[in-house]
Amino acid sequence: MRVSLFILFTIIAGFIAQLFMPWWSIVIIAGILSFIFDIKVGASFWAGFVASALLWGGYACWLNSGNEGILAARIGALIGDIGSTGLLVATAIIGGFFGALGALIGSLGRVLLQPA
Repeated sequence: MRVSLFILFTIIAGFIAQLFMPWWSIVIIAGILSFIFDIKVGASFWAGFVASALLWGGYACWLNSGNEGILAARIGALIGDIGSTGLLVATAIIGGFFGALGALIGSLGRVLLQPA
């Protein structure tokens, strides 16, 4: 249950934060929420990956639909001819890794600060 709430709150807080802050704000949001929700280290990595991949992938798909996929197709053609779908998947995976590392840092920070 905590992991599901973590994913939901990370998506919501990450979306709001990225409207006003730089792209790397998802790392900070995932780290803070992982620290607060006290998620285990392994689960925090994968939950952070899922939350950030859904956020970045969904946002990229939404932006891509706004221009009918023209920009993503052209950029995908420049980057190894991966196409627009490949570019959207790559965006989701890269965003997922940033969120996963942020959540991992937050979870490890909580482990570090717990008394022995």
